[in-house]
Amino acid sequence: MKILTPGTYYGARRTELKQDGLILSEYDYLARQTDWHYHENPYFMYVLDGQLYDINQKQKTHCHGGTFLFHNWQEQHFNSLHSAAARGFHLEFDREWAARYLTDLSLWEGSRALDHPRLHRLICSIYFEFKANDSLSPVSLQLLLINLCENIQETDSREAHAPGWIARLKELLHDDPDQSLSLAALSRQLGVHPVHISRAVPKYLACTLGEYVRLMKVQKSLSYLLHSACSLTEIAYMCGFADQSHFTRVFRKYYGCTPGQIRKCL
Repeated sequence: MKILTPGTYYGARRTELKQDGLILSEYDYLARQTDWHYHENPYFMYVLDGQLYDINQKQKTHCHGGTFLFHNWQEQHFNSLHSAAARGFHLEFDREWAARYLTDLSLWEGSRALDHPRLHRLICSIYFEFKANDSLSPVSLQLLLINLCENIQETDSREAHAPGWIARLKELLHDDPDQSLSLAALSRQLGVHPVHISRAVPKYLACTLGEYVRLMKVQKSLSYLLHSACSLTEIAYMCGFADQSHFTRVFRKYYGCTPGQIRKCL
C-alpha cells in the first residue's frame, strides 16, 4: 500500500500553492490506473475535466467534470482513467488545521461525493481564488475553506434527519434539472402531498426548489467554461438557460462576476 506524502498526487502537477496548513494544487491525470494508496492528509478533489472512476473498498464513483469528492487521510482507494486525459483540483489540509477550525472531526470519516450545489459553488470560488493568487488570496482561501466545511457539516446534519423521499427528490432534479417544477407532478412521482414538499424542501435542502435547480445549472456550466470550443451561448443552452443573457444574470448572482470573466481566469 502506497502512502502519498502531503501535496503528492498521481499525475503531472500544473501548479501548487502552500499556505498555513493548506496545500492547493492542479494536476493532469495521465495514468490509466493508479496503485491502491492513501494520503497523509484529508483533501477535497474537484474534477475539472475528463472522466475517471474513484474506487475504494466500499464503492465505485464515476467522476466527470464537476464531480466533487472528499477523502479522509486513512481512506484507501485507487483511480481508473476513462478518457484520454483528465484534470483535477485538490484542496488539502493538515490535521492541525482541522483540529483548529473543525468543530466535529467525527463528521470527516471515510470518502464521499458532495452533491449539494451550494458546496460546489464554494469549491469553485476557492478554485478561482487559487487561480487569482494575489495579495488577498491567503485570507480569502482560509475563510472560504472554513465556510465550505461549515456548510458540509450543516448539510450533513440536515440530511441525517431528512425523510427518505428527499433523496429521491434530489435524484429526480439531478437526472432532469430542466423538468417542470410543478408541485403536482413532483407530488405524484414522490407520493408526497404538495404542501408537505413545499414545507420540507427549504428545511432539508437549505434553499428553495428553484434556487436548487438554478445552482445545479450554474454548477454544470463551470465544466463547460473550461472548453474554449463551446461559446457562452452554446453553454447557456446546454445548461438549460433561456439564452446567454439569462445565463449571465444567474451566474453573476451566485459568483459575483460573469461567465466571460471566469473563463479569462481559467
